Amino acid sequence: MPRQLLRRATVTAVCAGLLWTAVPAHAGSAHPVRPRPVAQSLWADRATDAYRALQTHLYEGKDQHGLYLEHTPRQAADPAHSYLWPFREAAAAAVDMQELPRTGGDFRADAAERFDTVELYFAGGDRPGYQSYLPAPLGSGGDVYYDDNAVVALSLLDQYESTGDRRFLERAESVIPVVTRAWDGDTGKTCPGGMDWVDSPGNNVRATNVTSLSAQLAARLYEHTHKAAYLQKAEQWYGWVSSCMRKAPGLYVNDRNDDGSTNETLWTYNSGAMIGTATALYRGTGRSSWLTKAVTDGDASLAYWTQGTRLHDQPAVFNAFYFKDLLDLDSVRPNSAYRQAMSGYADSTYRTNRDTAGGLFRFQPSNGGDYDPQAPAATLNQSAMVQIFATLAQGDRRGPGGGPKQAP
Repeated sequence: MPRQLLRRATVTAVCAGLLWTAVPAHAGSAHPVRPRPVAQSLWADRATDAYRALQTHLYEGKDQHGLYLEHTPRQAADPAHSYLWPFREAAAAAVDMQELPRTGGDFRADAAERFDTVELYFAGGDRPGYQSYLPAPLGSGGDVYYDDNAVVALSLLDQYESTGDRRFLERAESVIPVVTRAWDGDTGKTCPGGMDWVDSPGNNVRATNVTSLSAQLAARLYEHTHKAAYLQKAEQWYGWVSSCMRKAPGLYVNDRNDDGSTNETLWTYNSGAMIGTATALYRGTGRSSWLTKAVTDGDASLAYWTQGTRLHDQPAVFNAFYFKDLLDLDSVRPNSAYRQAMSGYADSTYRTNRDTAGGLFRFQPSNGGDYDPQAPAATLNQSAMVQIFATLAQGDRRGPGGGPKQAP
């Protein structure tokens, strides 16, 4: 039975994990709607509309600690509030909204609130980290998924680059010890190294997503701090994924079991994290070899993912990761094909997966594919579409050299 992304049997095995293996729902159906040019101002309007729908239907309000629902309508298996990963995507959406031309300032308070609220998911102790569900007193807590922790820290860096507030940089740095302990040091395993998916004695999976996203985090921290330890970690973690998980240029299999077997599933965000890591290492070191790696993966992955309905079938949130990483590469080595692919996907999804009555996006249970009128709308998916539209509206996401941008 495929692992469900948005529903687990227990709170401690929540939607934090990005390692699910559902079969794409749209495979074999008609090609998505043909892309058409969309004005930058229209992307801003679409981002604003999607964000308002997110806040109207899924945001629970300040009296509920600034948290979100998992779905609307609420499903029988949903917890009281969303798991960490959907909340992180809502925070990322607010960061992108505050970068919109002309109206970005309207969303600064929202972004600031998201980063206060995310700390409600953090728990200290001997093995600290952001937990998959709210610890006491708001919830019963959950496991520490290392991919969750990496992406929270990446959003902290986004907020630092947007505001210049070094507190966010420091908070991102504080996550490095958390993800570092995920590294598997057992040299007796097939393809030694790699990072555990979850902080649990029962974990037997070394995951591409954890390792590549953590590499991206370390690489971006090196850009800002030039601390040699971050460069060493980024190179080590990137190197394991490149050596042990690469199926073809730009394509990386999902995970490796401790028995040596591999899950061959391909996801756009695994392509993206490796592109983003190499791009950040190029900016941080100036070495052309890193740019070559990024361009090779960027071009090859795009050639693969734009065939047929592959992008359409991928979860919307995975595509949000992927497209942002492509545009990050585009900022140092321009290629109009990257933005064209993002725009084509975004426009097609806007026209085919949006419920016009409320502005909410609905997908298959895989969180991608065709519109399902019976599906609940999800914070995860709505936030992903906000990010995609807002990113298209704002142009380059970084200032020169990856440094902090001026607040809009």
